[in-house]
Amino acid sequence: MLVLMAVLMSVLIDQWPSVVPWMSFVPLVVIAGLFLPPRWLAVVLVVIFGLFAHEGWLLGMDKPSFAGAFVVSFIVAGMMVWLSVSRARLGVHGIAGESILVDLRDRLRAHGELPTLPEPWHAEAALEPARDESFSGDFVVATRSSSGNRLEIALVDVSGKGVNAGTRALLLSGALGGLLGALDPADFLGAANSYLLRQKWGEGFATAIHLALELDTGRFCLGAAGHPPAVKFSAGSGRWQVLDAKAGPLLGVVDGAAFPRVNGQLHRGDAVLLCTDGVIETRTRDMNVGIDRMLGAAERLVPHGFSGGASRICAAPLGVTDDRGVVLIWRT
Repeated sequence: MLVLMAVLMSVLIDQWPSVVPWMSFVPLVVIAGLFLPPRWLAVVLVVIFGLFAHEGWLLGMDKPSFAGAFVVSFIVAGMMVWLSVSRARLGVHGIAGESILVDLRDRLRAHGELPTLPEPWHAEAALEPARDESFSGDFVVATRSSSGNRLEIALVDVSGKGVNAGTRALLLSGALGGLLGALDPADFLGAANSYLLRQKWGEGFATAIHLALELDTGRFCLGAAGHPPAVKFSAGSGRWQVLDAKAGPLLGVVDGAAFPRVNGQLHRGDAVLLCTDGVIETRTRDMNVGIDRMLGAAERLVPHGFSGGASRICAAPLGVTDDRGVVLIWRT
């Protein structure tokens, strides 16, 4: 098809040289580079440049318009060959590469779907990538036990941004999703740390916070690895407070690291909020300032109920230069 279009373009230029510009060959070069594997791309480019040279010989190669169009076409062709070869190394061509990236993003979002909870429990998660990015290094994995009495949620922040962070997040979310619920909650972060160490990624550290909640009693245990602290709303006092829990080191850095946990309980009307550092940190302000600002946003949820609160807090950070993630769980 592209060869026929190139021949047609050549005929049009030959018949109406003052109407059809030489640059008309450039879109054909771009289309060929986007959709053809290297072998067929080479064939099409030989045909296009052969016709280009033929028309130039007939109509005058000394014309500035011909020389400029030929140079531009040659540069674009080089870029398209590089793109086609790069895709071929990955085993994809055409729009398949973009389809793979979209599938990656959709799978990562699917992993973050929270399980349905029985009354009076409710949970929401919100994830937002950094500005101008399509992929987020923040993700959520969650599961309920086979008996249905325990909810486990992990909010994880993988180092980096964009596609590189997104690919690592997809791999890590699958691994952590398999560990979640299969181990004693106290062993989860240690197992996640061992997994990251085995990967030996050059930029492979991550932070995480893990919550295990008993749905019949409201008791929970919480552990963190280099992650911002959780905050809890107590209906009795009507106040949010930071849960005083010492976080362990980053995941994937220290072999055999310990990850302390804190215990608590959610009564009726209580809530717990987990977030990633993109919600509370900026390069110019201290984390405590960000936590205070987040607590102010959480305070504004109380009069109207917590429904939709995760998205509102996630959408109103101090800055938008980092990926953001929020998990909100409450008991009515």
